[in-house]
Amino acid sequence: MKRNMLIRLVIDLSMTVLMLVAMAYQITGNTIHELVGVILFLLFITHNFLNRKWYKTIFKGKHNVRRILSIAVNILFLVSMAVVMLSSVPISRDIFAFIPINSDMILLQIHVMTSYWGFIFMAVHIGMSWGTIINSVRKMTGITSTNRIRTIVLRVLAVLIVVYGVQASFEREMFYKLTVYNPFGWNIDKSSIGFLIDHLSIMGIYISGTHYALKFVQKKDKAIPYKEGKLQNEKVH
Repeated sequence: MKRNMLIRLVIDLSMTVLMLVAMAYQITGNTIHELVGVILFLLFITHNFLNRKWYKTIFKGKHNVRRILSIAVNILFLVSMAVVMLSSVPISRDIFAFIPINSDMILLQIHVMTSYWGFIFMAVHIGMSWGTIINSVRKMTGITSTNRIRTIVLRVLAVLIVVYGVQASFEREMFYKLTVYNPFGWNIDKSSIGFLIDHLSIMGIYISGTHYALKFVQKKDKAIPYKEGKLQNEKVH
């Protein structure tokens, strides 16, 4: 594996883990939450710097459905994370406590809601790159051949994760966290393992859904030129 790809994978994995830690505010407490947020901000800047060439290609080349979706998701993820980080500074109670602000309720509401949207966009973003991630892991582990039993087991596992993730979404009231701000806080997490399992499963919904949806779209994109070519051949004959 190329060194740059390995660095990108390590940074992306670190950002995912830290995003989950940052969301576990009720478990970690405010100080750790803010420290993790600062590290996440630095990794986010590094991630965008390493992928800066992508921004130059947004308006170049052919824009099929997959590419349009990819651009939209990446921009939404970028905006949501930027809003989360910018809103975190004025409401800081430890690291940036020296910054005075008269009313932080609106900023706190924006910070909390956009953090959950960022969580969703992050999962979709991972799902769009899941094929590349799997191929990189295969090269790292030396697993290059296909295995039918392994494929079936992994797909069954993915279904179980999605089913559990749907249940966890209802129990965690994800819909309301994305649309309604609760100034009194949501259900208090007592188990860090339970929090991790639930949120990884919720991520699994969007990762799996995005991955297989894009595979369907890719098949459709490949089928269109084939049908057009077939029609042209029939007209010639």
